[in-house]
Amino acid sequence: MTAPAEVEATKLIAEGSRILYEQRVLDAFGHLSCRSPVRSDSFFISRSLAPALVTAEDVVELDFDCAIVSGAPDTRLFLERFIHAEIYRRRPDVQAIVHSHATAVLPFTLVKTARLRPVCHVCGFLEGVPPPFDVADHAGPSTDLLIRNATLGRQLADHLGDANVVLMRAHGYTAVGGSVQQAVYRAVYTIKNCEIDLSSRVLGEPTYLTAGEAAACEATTAEQVRRTWDLWAQEASSGGFRTQ
Repeated sequence: MTAPAEVEATKLIAEGSRILYEQRVLDAFGHLSCRSPVRSDSFFISRSLAPALVTAEDVVELDFDCAIVSGAPDTRLFLERFIHAEIYRRRPDVQAIVHSHATAVLPFTLVKTARLRPVCHVCGFLEGVPPPFDVADHAGPSTDLLIRNATLGRQLADHLGDANVVLMRAHGYTAVGGSVQQAVYRAVYTIKNCEIDLSSRVLGEPTYLTAGEAAACEATTAEQVRRTWDLWAQEASSGGFRTQ
């Protein structure tokens, strides 16, 4: 019998996927997952489906080898499910993960001198983001840049380290959190931080948050994550698919 907490987890994946679409973090691609609230060695993620279309019934449970624990055995899964499995395996503190290809972030994955650093008070979580992960460093110059297997997943998880976000060259980024709400918040505000950074460069070199400011800002905004989730959930449920 499915535990109530597991039912709630599948609903969160569906709701969070819709929020991420409405907030332009995900389009037809990308995915959200959460660690099982019952078993620490498995996670919930949608079957391979555009995020805006995900319902609770589309969510399956996978173990860290990406085998199906609950769900139809012939379910078509995301190619990059290994991102989630290996980060969960390495980071017991992580309870949810978002993988995105948002175009506002991509320039920071391409230009080696353009480090992703926090520029505003709601983005303190971006302190300590490592340089972009490059699949070519591990699998050569002729891949499709996807994390298609556990080996690449482990290498990405190692590159993430203890940070909250990892960039992926010519690909996108992955954000982690202690809850679905926090991971979604970080995925959304990573984009906003990049947009602010890029637009401010028209005027000159941005002034970034100090490490101390980033830590203090993160401590404050961590208490406000639920406010953003409640707003975004209401927006996602009230208007159908976005029209602009």
